[in-house]
Amino acid sequence: MKSAQIGVVLLNLGGPERTADVRSFLYNLFSDRLIIRLGPAFMQKPIAWWIAKRRAPKSQVFYEQIGGGSPLNKITRQQGQALEGQLAADGNFKVCMAMRYWHPFAQEVLPEIVNSGVTKLVALTLYPHYSVATTGSSILDLHDCLSKLPQQVEVAEIASWPEQPDYINCLSQKIMAAMRQDSEAEIVYSAHSLPVKFIDESDPYLDHLHLTIAALEKQTGKKGHLCFQSRSGPVEWLAPSTPDTIQHLAREGCKSIIMVPISFVSDHVETLCEIDIQYRQLAEGLGMKFARTAALNTEQAFITGLKKLVIKACQEKKWL
Repeated sequence: MKSAQIGVVLLNLGGPERTADVRSFLYNLFSDRLIIRLGPAFMQKPIAWWIAKRRAPKSQVFYEQIGGGSPLNKITRQQGQALEGQLAADGNFKVCMAMRYWHPFAQEVLPEIVNSGVTKLVALTLYPHYSVATTGSSILDLHDCLSKLPQQVEVAEIASWPEQPDYINCLSQKIMAAMRQDSEAEIVYSAHSLPVKFIDESDPYLDHLHLTIAALEKQTGKKGHLCFQSRSGPVEWLAPSTPDTIQHLAREGCKSIIMVPISFVSDHVETLCEIDIQYRQLAEGLGMKFARTAALNTEQAFITGLKKLVIKACQEKKWL
């Protein structure tokens, strides 16, 4: 008899696939109070609407520079297909994705997967480092959507994996390959920024980043510089910023940098535009050579790491 099907839902941010979608995407993003608190709660959505309207034209230019839209949905879909293929030898798995701020939303995906007969669901975040603003918001949304369905679903949460061995090995191999090309280069770990208020409220994001970097430095034997990109909004953000770090290294006489997008496992606007175009231009304009380690995307060894996370979560629940 065929074993009961286990669902796996990949959780990620999502991104506009056309420039025409950018304003709506930004509205969804800034409407989430777990990401940024815009005045009193009742003013969150009106302020989000105003910010989205004001920021959309500038953001659309960034998306135009990378082909007219974000590749994140396409890549995540490919990751899901690769993961389902690897899981086939271990059980009866169905893998889907739920994006937080663009289609497909959890409310669109979950009824379909539950109606197919899935009663056991693994929620796998594609953010290696937990924050209430990313994984926390996605998991809260997932449970809210499930609570509105008539069927009962048991959920196994994989909320972070900053030291997952395959993830660390993939990153360290990319760093060491870049170092073989330029052994004198400084390693710059660029992570998505977060309001300092979250860290003050015990968000583990920064601690998780340090765990990943410590594991990488143990393998590569080289210290790096942690900095933060993609700030938005009038609040205090984690520092130093990535542009400030590039400028500081230039003043210190650094001749080349290897940038590692430490909190991004998939290519999207932050890697393809912010790093590959803006930060590259900044570094080269300051007389430095610039290299960036490739995102993990659908790399087989990385997908194997995701598979191991899913299998372990299922075994802990005694589903396998």
